[in-house]
Amino acid sequence: MEMEKKIEFVEGKVDWKGRAAVKQKHGGMRTAFLILATFGFENMATLALAVNLVTYFNGVMHFEISDAANQLTNFAGTGYILSIAMAIVADSFLGRFKTLLISASFEFLGLALLTVQAHYPKLQPPICNVFDPTASCEKVSGGNAALLFIALYMLAAGAAGVKATLPSHGADQFEEKDPKEAQQMSSFFNMLLLAVCLGGVVSLTLIVWIQDNRGWDWGFGISTIAMFLGVVVFFSGLPMYRIQAVQGTSALIEIIQVYVAAIRNRNLTLPSDPSDLYEIHTDKEASIEEEFLPHRPVFGFLDKAAVKRGQNDNRESVNPWKLCRVTQVENAKILLGMVPIFLCTIIMTLCLAQLQTFSIQQGVTMDTSVTKHFKIPPASLPIIPIMFLVIIIPVYDRIFVPLASKFTGIPSGITHLQRIGVGLVLSCVSMGVAGIMEVKRKDVARDHNMLDAIPVLQPLPISTFWLSFQYFIFGIADMFTYVGLLEFFYSEAPKGLKSISTCFLWSSMALGYFFSTVLVKIVNAATHGSNGGWLAGNNINRNHLNLFYWLLSGMSFLNFFVYLFVSRRYKYRPGSPMLLTKEDKEDEL
Repeated sequence: MEMEKKIEFVEGKVDWKGRAAVKQKHGGMRTAFLILATFGFENMATLALAVNLVTYFNGVMHFEISDAANQLTNFAGTGYILSIAMAIVADSFLGRFKTLLISASFEFLGLALLTVQAHYPKLQPPICNVFDPTASCEKVSGGNAALLFIALYMLAAGAAGVKATLPSHGADQFEEKDPKEAQQMSSFFNMLLLAVCLGGVVSLTLIVWIQDNRGWDWGFGISTIAMFLGVVVFFSGLPMYRIQAVQGTSALIEIIQVYVAAIRNRNLTLPSDPSDLYEIHTDKEASIEEEFLPHRPVFGFLDKAAVKRGQNDNRESVNPWKLCRVTQVENAKILLGMVPIFLCTIIMTLCLAQLQTFSIQQGVTMDTSVTKHFKIPPASLPIIPIMFLVIIIPVYDRIFVPLASKFTGIPSGITHLQRIGVGLVLSCVSMGVAGIMEVKRKDVARDHNMLDAIPVLQPLPISTFWLSFQYFIFGIADMFTYVGLLEFFYSEAPKGLKSISTCFLWSSMALGYFFSTVLVKIVNAATHGSNGGWLAGNNINRNHLNLFYWLLSGMSFLNFFVYLFVSRRYKYRPGSPMLLTKEDKEDEL
């Protein structure tokens, strides 16, 4: 009898052999740390690419700066948008663990192919100085271009699968109904960013330095090894994981059914009493197997999907494309309510894309000396906000959150929407500061008659650390908005969409990267003149990057007011911890 009390099974989770997961044996923070380490290794392998790949495209493959920036944003955007497809595959067919292994293999092979191409000169265009205005550099083409893009998009597909499965698999190690584990889950999302930062520290220092000083083949090779180590660490925790069983059906199909049924029933009259809408009985096995949500008076047009046509409607005879449960309708409402929040965060990634592209090119033209004998690679500049985040994230999680929670009664200290809003404001400030720093940089170039100076060989007499201000501010914005989004989407999403929900963040980032490509082309076309546009050509000293930064700052400012409007109208799902205030907790006690 005493032994039975000690063994506690976790509902809906199994171990690697398909047996019910035991709470004391499987999951918890110890397995979460393995997942965090894996994400750290994956970020170590890929972050250097995100900040330095433009230099590779421009200096080795001979794309123009704006084209190189667009190639990077297209690559990053593809990786993020594919995460949704990977999440559907994981939930409905393969499971997260198998999806992860296949995705990691693709990511590993992509990095290996990049290493091979960077090692053999025959697979690259002839060596040429793209900054020499008299040179006629040949851009990568033919079979070499095909090899480059095959490697890149294998890497993008693999990264999509890893991003789709790792965060949700980590959250699965905790049980939301257990107050202690619910708090640990909140800490897990904060530590997720910390793991990214720690991996980023190595990537932005060691790997970037190797890429710039030892060669791109060495840099890509180290990234390949890091990815392999990440897979080994993840696989080592297999006997201890709580594994979400494969659903077999996609919850997205159930959401689509609500819209189809609502359209089919558009001419039916809604009952005056919401209890007359269709719902299964909450007795016997149904109360255990099914999720139940109360009706809410929002998005009333979707309620038509639950209007019964006759008294003979029962669970066995119901066509789900004509009649849906109230809970199913409420899940669709929750998802629809999250869409405006999702859309308001896209522009922040659009701003992030510029720090990974044009800001790196700014740094290439500046003095990168730290001491007389050491120069920091411009692509390592994001190390400044990352080092700050390594310190501030534990402080935020261990000090600010418990302190704020005492006043608000909210487990995360402040609401998810408040956290996201703070980050959106800071991203606006970051772009404004970036424009000011660019004016200062160009003034130095003009005052010293160095507008046509060759980057790296003729650095401007201004320290590259002036750019750290924009990176620093945006780094704090990262901590608030992106982690807030992950936790918001996971906690608010319907039960059957928990894993797919974390991909909404990656989708937001994907659209931001794609819109960056479009915006650069629109700006160049709209400002086309004697110099070809604000961002045209390879000479950043004669471009108008400062105006582009201020345009983004203005767009971010307007976006924040739109966010204020939609966030104030958002209704948290029933039972959300965000609805439980300090007074409510005291009443419960």
